[in-house]
Amino acid sequence: MIFKGNAITVQMLDAGIAELNFDLQGESVNKFDNKTVTELSEAITALENTEGLKGVLATSAKGVFIVGADISEFVPMFDKGFEEGGEHINLNNINNNRIEDLGVPVVVAINGFALGGGLEFCLACDYRVASTAAKVGLPEVKLGLIPGWGGTVRLPRIAGASTAIEWVASGKDQKPEAALDAGVIDGVVAPEALRDAALQTLQNCIDGKLDYQARRKVKKSPLQLNGTESLMAFETAKAFIAGQAGPNYPAPVTAVKCIQKAAGMSRDEALEVEQQGFAKVGSTPVAKSLVGLFLSDQLIAKKAKGWEKKADKKVERAAVLGAGIMGGGIAYQSALKGTPIKMKDIAQAGLDLGMNEANKLLSKRVSRGRMTADKMGSILSNIDATLSYDNFHSVDVVVEAVVENPKVKHAVLADVEKQVSEDTVIASNTSTISITYLAEALERPENFCGMHFFNPVHAMPLVEVIRGEKTSDTAVARTVAYANAMGKKAIVVNDCPGFLVNRVLFPYFAGFADLVRDGADFQAVDKVMEKWGWPMGPAYLMDVVGMDTGVHAEEVMAAGFPDRMTKDYKTCGDVMFENDRYGQKNGKGFYVYETDKRGKPKKVVSEETYELLKPVVADRKEFDAEEVVMRMMIPMANELARCLEEGIVDSAAEADMALIYGIGFPPFRGGVFRWIDEIGVDAFVAACDKYKDLGKRYEAIDMIRDMAANGKKFYA
Repeated sequence: MIFKGNAITVQMLDAGIAELNFDLQGESVNKFDNKTVTELSEAITALENTEGLKGVLATSAKGVFIVGADISEFVPMFDKGFEEGGEHINLNNINNNRIEDLGVPVVVAINGFALGGGLEFCLACDYRVASTAAKVGLPEVKLGLIPGWGGTVRLPRIAGASTAIEWVASGKDQKPEAALDAGVIDGVVAPEALRDAALQTLQNCIDGKLDYQARRKVKKSPLQLNGTESLMAFETAKAFIAGQAGPNYPAPVTAVKCIQKAAGMSRDEALEVEQQGFAKVGSTPVAKSLVGLFLSDQLIAKKAKGWEKKADKKVERAAVLGAGIMGGGIAYQSALKGTPIKMKDIAQAGLDLGMNEANKLLSKRVSRGRMTADKMGSILSNIDATLSYDNFHSVDVVVEAVVENPKVKHAVLADVEKQVSEDTVIASNTSTISITYLAEALERPENFCGMHFFNPVHAMPLVEVIRGEKTSDTAVARTVAYANAMGKKAIVVNDCPGFLVNRVLFPYFAGFADLVRDGADFQAVDKVMEKWGWPMGPAYLMDVVGMDTGVHAEEVMAAGFPDRMTKDYKTCGDVMFENDRYGQKNGKGFYVYETDKRGKPKKVVSEETYELLKPVVADRKEFDAEEVVMRMMIPMANELARCLEEGIVDSAAEADMALIYGIGFPPFRGGVFRWIDEIGVDAFVAACDKYKDLGKRYEAIDMIRDMAANGKKFYA
């Protein structure tokens, strides 16, 4: 053994070949944490001092190669600064250079994921052989960063500027066949043939059949582009990528600028440009937020897996009550991910609507080449549309998705409980009605919980799993396990009116109603909030949710929280509802909806809306963007803080992720609580005080005032 560490070993094989093996102990995957980076430096030193060394084979003992950097180690760097705090970032750049400069050829066998720093290590090697099970990519822009270990330097010199720009700016994983076509890897073989193929490639280098030194020269030299090619490759790309990424995500354009600036430089000069770009984006709030989201996503995934492990049984068969768009969406998602499902309705028309929804979604996949027609048929056969309760005794989970009416839900829940086995879990897809109250209709309330999907089901990642007063851990665990099986992000919350997401969404809508009442143009408010980062402004969002749904939810919220959710005037939403302007569902709300060329609803401004609103709003008045944002966001933030304080949600991270996955809160802001941390808790309290005359919704709660007084943050 030449070197033995806790993450890396180096041992001699036959004929002067050494194997550099990554196997991070105590972890399921390999990653470049401080330990691995330090050991890699020591292992390279051992290789440099090995007499008779003719070549190096780099391998992994895990099911993946290397998934990238240990992102959790980035967090302290946001406080210190990446230039000062990134010692191991600098060290790993040196490591990759030393691998590239080693006196013998280096071939890497890529057996699984080689992402970010994992791929950057591979690019430093001379030849790259991949398994058909491998995937490669540079996903750093998804974290608000750019590659920092040579990705913007070596990839364009290996695969060309256009490929490098596409890969780096998109952050997408690439299949091995695509990587082979791009020249990023040199061979693709079956997993069982990988080791032998990599060893043969290495032997060919040793024997002089492959000129690895010529490859190194290309990687260390300037890019071979003339002025016209450079202009075409970079200027066009920057304009396109800026349009795609938008002003709130600077990393993709920064990456392209780094590639462009370093195009005429040697390797070492180019790496300095990359490091400057990395430090620049690393110092932005966007990077801090997106890295935080990545870690929060890992947290909720870990908690969901923890619940799944507690489940008493795997969900083999499911059922949904109530077809239509929502029921059809649930049935589609369940069948798509491999859990057969019964879809029951009281009317054939409902079943037809539900099956049409599933058929439409699957047909899109087929038309886009993402699924074969045979596979589509197989999935549809796993949706059993029925008007009866036949064989309901064999299902493990039933999701009730009937009309949002307590009496109807009580009747349906009591009815289905008689048709299922004693251990079947029944879950309601209610969006606002108390789970504890709905459980009153059941003989086995311990087997009942909420399972709130967001519309459209196939597109929205979040599922709220709601625990009522009598809900058992068994019911929660099985429901979370089912959500996991459906590919959803499950967050467990406690029962209250509106649960978590809708409870905090409606104070946001109330802030909008107050602005319109006070003379704001609803279109202007939409534009401000969209520029701030929301995918759609509040008027547009209310149209999508539906005025009838909104009015019902408002009533539930007002009954639950009368001190701050009862309204004392006719709102703009009330006017839309009274005039049968329900939004997209009937073609008119704040906006009027026409069908575009792709068959999707397109919003158009309606002067009639302004005429209808005149009796209930003040004279038109312009508000500056900051006031609009604060008047919209303070009610939402205060209510979310109450949910955290009351234990409705366990952590700030879960609360923030729920709003990002459930209603599209701007990811680059990191969530409501990260946004408060970024502007300063004391500044948030000051803003609350500024608008306190607007009512209870604008009063900072004691918890936040205490945090401000003690210099605390939601994220330490």
